[in-house]
Amino acid sequence: MGLYIILMGVQGAGKGVQAGFISQEYGIPHISTGDLFRAMRTREDELARRIQQIMAAGQLVPDDVTNEVLQDRLEQPDAANGVILDGYPRNPAQAEWLNEYLRSRGEKVNAVLLLDLDLYVAFKRAFGRVKVAETGTLYNLFFDNEGIEWHYEEDPQKKFPPRVVGTEKATGKPLERRADDANAGAVIKRIDTYVEETMPLVEYYEKAGLLSRIDASPSIEEVSRAIKSVIEQAS
Repeated sequence: MGLYIILMGVQGAGKGVQAGFISQEYGIPHISTGDLFRAMRTREDELARRIQQIMAAGQLVPDDVTNEVLQDRLEQPDAANGVILDGYPRNPAQAEWLNEYLRSRGEKVNAVLLLDLDLYVAFKRAFGRVKVAETGTLYNLFFDNEGIEWHYEEDPQKKFPPRVVGTEKATGKPLERRADDANAGAVIKRIDTYVEETMPLVEYYEKAGLLSRIDASPSIEEVSRAIKSVIEQAS
C-alpha cells in the first residue's frame, strides 16, 4: 500500500518546508492543488480547456472538476506509492470523494497532519517574510532577523503606509517582500479564510481518528521529528 498524507496548516506554519521533508524522507510527491490549477493554464487537453474556461469566467472550480484534476494527478507514475496533499480536500464533500477513490484502489488516507500555530504568530511569520532578491535567502523581520538591517520608511507625501526598507548585513543586498505579505489586510484575510475552510475538515478528520495536531512553533527540525513519529505510527 502507498502512503497518503494530508497536510494542513495556516500560512506561516511551515507546510512547504515540512512537505519537502516528508517528500524526501518517504519518496512521495508533494501535490498542491494551487500548483495543479496553475499548470492547467499551459496544458491543451480537454480537462485543461474546461478549467481554463471556468477560470476565465471568474467562477469557482466546482468540487467534481477539482476531484477530476486531482485524480488526473494521482494517476501519474510518480504518485504510485502515495502523495502529500496540500490544499486538498477543502471541504468534507471532497474528503468523502477522496476516501471513495482511494478505497477503489485499495488505498486509504494514512494520516492528516495539522500544523498547529497561534494565529498571531502566523500573522507575524507571514507579514515579516523577506528575502534577498538575488539569492532567494529568506529572513523574517520579527524572528530570524540577526542577519538583516531594516526600518520603516515613511511616504514623503503621506499618501501610502510606511514601507519596509532593509538589507542583508553580510552582503548589503536589498530585501524584498511578496506583495500579498506586505499587505496586512491581505494576510489577515488569508488567515480568516483558512480558519473558515479548515474547521469543518478538522472536525471531520478528528471524528475519523486520522487527525494529528503537530505544534508548529518549535524549530523546523523538531517539527520534522514530530511529523516522522506520527507517520511511522500511521503507516
